[in-house]
Amino acid sequence: MNSPDTIYALSSGHLPSGVAIIRLSGPHAAKALTSLLGRLAPARQAILAPFRTQAGTLLDRGITLFFPAPASFTGEDCAELHLHGGRAVVAAMLNELGSMDGMRHAEAGEFTRRAFLSGKLDLVETEGLSDLIAAETEAQRRLALETASGSQSKLYESWRARLIHARAMIEAELDFYDEGDVPGSVSGAIWADMTALTAEIDKHVEGYHRAEIVQDGFQVVILGEPNAGKSSLLNALARRDVAIVSDEPGTTRDLIDVALDLGGVKVVVTDTAGIREDAGTVEQLGINRARARAASADLVLVMLPSDKTAPVDLAESLQVPILRLASKSDLGVPSEISHLAVSAKTGAGIDELIQYLKAKAREATANGGEMLPVRLRHVELLRQASKSITNASTEALLELQAEELRRAGDAVARISGKIDAEDLLDVIFSRFCIGK
Repeated sequence: MNSPDTIYALSSGHLPSGVAIIRLSGPHAAKALTSLLGRLAPARQAILAPFRTQAGTLLDRGITLFFPAPASFTGEDCAELHLHGGRAVVAAMLNELGSMDGMRHAEAGEFTRRAFLSGKLDLVETEGLSDLIAAETEAQRRLALETASGSQSKLYESWRARLIHARAMIEAELDFYDEGDVPGSVSGAIWADMTALTAEIDKHVEGYHRAEIVQDGFQVVILGEPNAGKSSLLNALARRDVAIVSDEPGTTRDLIDVALDLGGVKVVVTDTAGIREDAGTVEQLGINRARARAASADLVLVMLPSDKTAPVDLAESLQVPILRLASKSDLGVPSEISHLAVSAKTGAGIDELIQYLKAKAREATANGGEMLPVRLRHVELLRQASKSITNASTEALLELQAEELRRAGDAVARISGKIDAEDLLDVIFSRFCIGK
């Protein structure tokens, strides 16, 4: 990939800062460095030097790094300018770069896009890099780093290689069955491996929900009647006032989400509308949303006020794990059917609840060292591959067997972008920040 433009952008984040890093990539990167420094910096060596405009005016003094193609992140000539992180300093440098011929400001994700087009990264590694930049918890960092490092790509490539081999053997039997050096039948060994491969793919796909929890959070929904203490509990867990607390029934009418980092795992706790029979039209919409969110949750906390003698079973029809909390434990004796007594007012039981949520979130994201698919796109293509392998095993004609295996191999290849990647590029790279 050879682009006529050289791109540049601030890559180090918000200003002001102690140090600002401006990245360059393209055929004019060396020329731009020579203009700024008066000479070309040695390859892959950090040097301290003054930066000057084309008119000779001093811009700043800083560190420069030059990475000649193809041994660079993008595969093109690349450079980094380490400046003082003042807004005026950075603006002056960006203006100077923009005044040079063949230079333009980079678009979002353009550096990584060039790395992909140069073959430095595949789509799976690119998506992992995007997730690594966006990671907020330790679990997200670990999952993204594993993907960005190429481990996932190697797994998919090994599956594709097995599919190519199986298809080649079948086509050899089809085309050269009368040759002496081609066995009369290779189906036994091939289909044993394809059966094992299908099992491997299906098991890998089953781990997608664990990856979803790592990325999107372990979903916890609080259910209860009006004034059961749901909003107070949410505030206690968040350690700040995120929901309005009032004695008036029906105060919460919509879903309120709070994201927590518990033991390195993202946990999303949702406050919901109080559930009761005589709700008005607007309040009933909130109740419907509460029930729908609870049905798809990873855990539901059912609030049972300790000062009530006959709590209603609000989670009777739910098919998800439930923890019954005796709320307002400072007002009365906790219900016998509750699992844990809590008080948002005194803090009693809150630490125990947090430890419980932490343990459940870790349990839900534990993968036993196995790699997890990190995108629904990957899962859909892997399901297509598994289906095609199964179809191939049931076909009687060798031609149809080979065709189904070709479809399976192509599906796996699309995950890493080896074929039909163009329609995905804008979607993937739009998630990156400018300068990456």
